[in-house]
Amino acid sequence: MNALLVTGGAGFIGSNFVLYWLETYPQDKVIVLDALTYAGNRANLASVEDNPNFTFVHGDICNTALVEILIKEHKVNNLVHFAAESHVDRSITGPDAFIETNIIGTYSLLKAAKKLWIDEPKARGESPVAHRFHHVSTDEVYGTLSPTDPAFSETTAYAPNSPYSASKAASDHLVRAYHHTYGLNVTTSNCSNNYGPYHFPEKLIPLVLTNILHDKALPIYGDGQQIRDWLYVTDHARGIDLVIKQGRVGECYNIGGINEWANIDIVNLICKLMDEAFAAEPELTVRYPLATKAIAGKSADLITYVADRAGHDRRYAIDPTKSQQELGYKPAESFESGIRKTVYWYLHNQNWWMPLLKQFS
Repeated sequence: MNALLVTGGAGFIGSNFVLYWLETYPQDKVIVLDALTYAGNRANLASVEDNPNFTFVHGDICNTALVEILIKEHKVNNLVHFAAESHVDRSITGPDAFIETNIIGTYSLLKAAKKLWIDEPKARGESPVAHRFHHVSTDEVYGTLSPTDPAFSETTAYAPNSPYSASKAASDHLVRAYHHTYGLNVTTSNCSNNYGPYHFPEKLIPLVLTNILHDKALPIYGDGQQIRDWLYVTDHARGIDLVIKQGRVGECYNIGGINEWANIDIVNLICKLMDEAFAAEPELTVRYPLATKAIAGKSADLITYVADRAGHDRRYAIDPTKSQQELGYKPAESFESGIRKTVYWYLHNQNWWMPLLKQFS
């Protein structure tokens, strides 16, 4: 039996990973540590709350003593680190939380893991505990690409352009250092933009969906030609699984969707799918009476161009060749099927996202 400590396990990607792991490996123990800041939502984990192999702990990764207690108490031998402040706009207006959580928090986890998995066994004359510290990072640490540049690979030089991406880059370097200096068994994965269920509604895809349902403007930064590589969140969870189980210690692996879209094209596609959904399910008009544009098949009329944000990277794209060749990774979800699933999920899970809108409206 494995015991996983999953930090940030009530967030969007973390909670999807927890649900995936408990379904795929029902014999394993999963302990979630989450501070439940604005993007953490315990409701994401409602379906596993009664699972005897699931434990939720409300706490801060910067609390090293708490992390040590959890590793000891649950005999944790795998730590999967999702916890991070992640919204670029928020990092621009308030970078302090990003430095604290993403850098200091990661250091806190590394310190606890080294102490309990390496230092204490060594002091007793024992071998280190068999372990894995998996760090979840982002493609944003690589900076930006022109339309003709090759996609980011694991050897691309870091060039972060926002306080968010800079703080993630710093955490990546700390993880690497703890392997090369102290022998901690680490892996890192850098992912492209995720989408799917439980995505916090201030991010692009859920923001567009919920704004259409409220007949509100769909804000597009600049010319809308910023390009992102979109990855269905369950495919990301599968990729992390492969890295943990098969990845070489000390290595980084890129996990991408092989699926580049300009922001304006994504928004136009969602508008089209929403119009189709209302035409196919007339009962949605009762649930969402404000969605007048969607009801009329004219959601795209809500598109509104706004001033571009500071330091807005033009293009991200992940080259997952290393993950494909070493781990057999390949996205299982096509974008056509994944985006339709996502639209359907938001249309039929209003009770989940509606309370969250009040947090940033």
